[in-house]
Amino acid sequence: MDTPPAVPEPLDAERVLELAARSLFEVFATTAMGTLVIDRRHRVVWISEGYKRFLPALGRDEGDFVGRRVEDVIPNTMMGRVVDSGQPILVDLLSNQAGTFLVSRLPLKNEHGEVIGAVGYVLLDHPETTMQPLLAKFSALQAELDAARRDLAAARRPKYTIASFIGASAPALEVKRQARRVAGTDSTVLLLGETGTGKELLAQAIHAASRRAARPFVGVNIAAVPDTLLEAEFFGVAPGAYTGADRKGRDGKFKLAEGGTLFLDEIGDMPLALQAKLLRALQEQEVEPLGSNRVERIDVRVVAATSRDLGAMVAAGQFRADLYYRLNVLPIRLPALRERIDDLEALVEGLAEDIARRSGLPAKALAPEALDWLAAQPWPGNIRELRNALEQATLMTDDTVLEPRHFGAAAATAATAATATAAAGAARASAPAAGQGGGHPGGLLRPLHEQVGEVERAAIGAALAACGGNRVAAARLLGMSRAALYDRLARWPDLLAAR
Repeated sequence: MDTPPAVPEPLDAERVLELAARSLFEVFATTAMGTLVIDRRHRVVWISEGYKRFLPALGRDEGDFVGRRVEDVIPNTMMGRVVDSGQPILVDLLSNQAGTFLVSRLPLKNEHGEVIGAVGYVLLDHPETTMQPLLAKFSALQAELDAARRDLAAARRPKYTIASFIGASAPALEVKRQARRVAGTDSTVLLLGETGTGKELLAQAIHAASRRAARPFVGVNIAAVPDTLLEAEFFGVAPGAYTGADRKGRDGKFKLAEGGTLFLDEIGDMPLALQAKLLRALQEQEVEPLGSNRVERIDVRVVAATSRDLGAMVAAGQFRADLYYRLNVLPIRLPALRERIDDLEALVEGLAEDIARRSGLPAKALAPEALDWLAAQPWPGNIRELRNALEQATLMTDDTVLEPRHFGAAAATAATAATATAAAGAARASAPAAGQGGGHPGGLLRPLHEQVGEVERAAIGAALAACGGNRVAAARLLGMSRAALYDRLARWPDLLAAR
């Protein structure tokens, strides 16, 4: 009777893993087009017979290869990175003098989990012919990614320099002097001034003159972002922080501005609840993404701007005093256009050239009478309003020289916009003054801006009264932005005192 074959003794799990690893290595070493092993000091300790055929193209022979650092004998290799990080690179393309190869790199670890070296396999040579569809797709995606990165970098580069702040008047020169001085520091800058005075232009100019000029300039208008989204906008979102959140998470503006400048426009509109978190980011130079427990270090210079009186807001309990002091390190006040009217002609020339460039039309000259007319206007919207008037006059006529009559449409548009904000309550509020205005024929022969100002003031007063002093509700009732309402209230503080 035949004796049955002996059953081998069962192997323990560690022995099985050891044999599997050895078997896997032998399979790869014999089937791959080349195999390379390095130690923890990046020195080549073994190469397969198949790998040796690549050596002549690299200008080496086996004796000049084994024992050398892998970086010294294989250009563009990433084997050293695998050893240092302990992380594999399963599929990659390697190009050097020997050609282009499809390669795989794996770390080698001892029984304690310590990295003792790495093994690399040449899986395929000349993949550009055998894997053409895949490589073509990869190249196209890489080209798209590079183009997107270039566009994003261009969009985040500053468009303006300090020389872009037009003007040679004493107030304009003082602003430029202060801008150059603060550009040499990393301290927080606070730009103060009415709407349309050029605060964002100056913020970009300060960035362009600083040591951070090569890094991103990222701007965010706080008044334009819903309060519920501001935290995510500033500090980012962790992966899966809430239903519908991106699986990969999303960087906030602080991270996007890493190494550069973050411009916080309309800082006075930031909700009180978020001001504490902003203060911590400024003081500690670290942020915590929404839904994350991980604190991330940042290197960002902050330039803030507002058209509101932050000091008065602090006194009224509408803005944190500690945040105000942290922002108000290097304040720069930008003068209103009426305070530097000597710069009007230079501003008009610069704006006219830019309007012509953007519209594709020839630049229009201005008659002396037109300049006098412009100089006589109050310009509550400052340079932004001046540009709007110039652009409207330029596009609405074929004449090559602009005269005062060409600005009639701009003046009428301003009057119509102001009148539209005056609801029925404004008419009632201004009724007692009829002898000074529409109720008397001579009342209409006063400067238009005076009449518009009276209507605006009366409309805002009536809206605040109707809303019990709630400025957000008043702005909504008048159909205007919060920033525009706050700008008007800065001119007429007695309206708030009357509440």
